[in-house]
Amino acid sequence: MNRKNELDLTQGSVFVNLIKFSIPLIFSSILQILFNTADRVVVGRFSAPAAFSAVTSTGSLINLLVNLFVGLSIGCNIVAANYYGAKRKAEIQDTVHTSILLSIYSGIILTIVGIIFAKPILILMGATDDFLELAVIYLRIYFGGIIATTIFNFGSALLRAKGDTKRPLYILTIAGVINFILNLFFVIVCKMSVDGVGLATVLSQVFACVAVLVLLVREEDAFHLDFKKLKINTHIFFKIVKVGLPAGFQGIMFSFSNVIIQSSVNSFGEVVINGNGAACDLEGFVYFTMNGFAQGALTCCSQNLGAKKFNRIKNVVLSSQFLTFAAGGLMSAIFLIFGRTLIGFYQKDPAIIEAGMVRARVIFSTYYLCGMMDALSNCIRGMGYSMMPFISSLTGACIFRIIYLFTIFRIERFHKPITIFLTYPFSWILTIIANLIFFIYIYKKLKRQNLNAE
Repeated sequence: MNRKNELDLTQGSVFVNLIKFSIPLIFSSILQILFNTADRVVVGRFSAPAAFSAVTSTGSLINLLVNLFVGLSIGCNIVAANYYGAKRKAEIQDTVHTSILLSIYSGIILTIVGIIFAKPILILMGATDDFLELAVIYLRIYFGGIIATTIFNFGSALLRAKGDTKRPLYILTIAGVINFILNLFFVIVCKMSVDGVGLATVLSQVFACVAVLVLLVREEDAFHLDFKKLKINTHIFFKIVKVGLPAGFQGIMFSFSNVIIQSSVNSFGEVVINGNGAACDLEGFVYFTMNGFAQGALTCCSQNLGAKKFNRIKNVVLSSQFLTFAAGGLMSAIFLIFGRTLIGFYQKDPAIIEAGMVRARVIFSTYYLCGMMDALSNCIRGMGYSMMPFISSLTGACIFRIIYLFTIFRIERFHKPITIFLTYPFSWILTIIANLIFFIYIYKKLKRQNLNAE
C-alpha cells in the first residue's frame, strides 16, 4: 500500500498517534461547522432578524434527519479500519465500493424526505409565522443538495479508516473559503436572504464531494475507487449496518431530544431563540475539537481490533479521555470568558447576548463531560459493539431529557431557559456511567475470547 497518506494506528505511541490523527480531523470539523456559522453571521448582519431565526432554528432538525446516514458513514469507517488493521485488501475494496453506492442512495432518500417534510416538522417544532416560510426555503435548498454532503461524508470516512485525515482537511479548507465568498456575494451583492446562504452551502459541498471522489479514484492502493465496480456487497453491507445503524439511531436520539429542547426554547420567543442559536454555534467549535479525539479513538480502536492488539485499545480509551477532558475544559474556559464578545459577532442586541450567555454559562462549565462521553462511546463502537452506546444514549440522553422537560420544566418556578439547558450535563453524566460499565464488560469479553482462540 502507498504509505504517503496513511497512519498505521496499530504501531507506535497511542497517545502521539491519536494526536497526529485527530488534529487534522479537528480542523476539518471546525471548517465544516464554519459553513453554518458563515450562514448565520452573514444573514444576521446583512438580512432581517426573521432570516437569522430561520437559519438558527433549523440546525437540530437537519441533524435529526441526517444523523441516521452519518451513522452509516461511521459504520463504513469502522469496517474499513478493521480490515485495514487486519491487512485484508480484498475486503477493503468491497467496503469502498459498497460505501460510495450506499452514500448515493442515502443522499437520494434524504433529499426526498427533507424537501417533503421540512414544513410539517418545523410546525411541530413550534416555528412561528415570523420565520417559518424562510426556514422552509432554507431547508429545501439545503436538502436539495444533500447528496453531495453524504458522498463527501462517506468518502472522507473511508480515507480516515487508513489514517488519512489531512487531505479531507485540505478539501474542507477550500470549500470553506468558497462557502464564505458565495455567502457574501449572494446576500450582499445579489440581495438574497436564506436562499443565498443555503445555495452557498450546497455549492461548497458539491466541490467537497467532487474532490473526495477524485482522491479515491486516484488512489493506487486497496482504497482505489472504480465506478464500474460500484455495487452493494451483501456481507459488507450488513457489517456496515450492524455497527452503523445503532450509531445512526444514537445520533437521532440525541437530535430528537435536541428538537424537543429547541421546541421548549422556541416557547420563549425570538430573543431567546436567537441567543440560544448564537451560543450553540460557539459550542460547536468546542464540541468538534473534543469530537476530533473521539473520532480518532473510533478509528484507532477499529484498527487495533483488526490487528488483535487489545492492550492498545485500553490505552486508546485512557488517552482519548484525557485529551477530550483537557481540550474541552481549556476551550470552554476561553469561550466562557469571551462569551459576550463572541455572541456579539452574531447579534448586537444586549438582550439577545444575555440570553445566549444563560446557555453559555451552563454548557461551557460542563462541556468536557460531553467530549468524554463521545470518546467512550466511540471506543465501544470501534470494538464492534454499537448497540450498547445506543442503549446508554437512548436512556441517558433521550428518555431522561424528555422526562425532565415534561416534568421539572413544567413546574412554574423552574419554567425558565436555564432549566432547559441544565438537562445537558445531567444526561452526559448518566450516559458516561452506563458507557463505562459497558466498556469494562466488553474489554474483558474480547480479551477472554482472544485467549481462548489462541
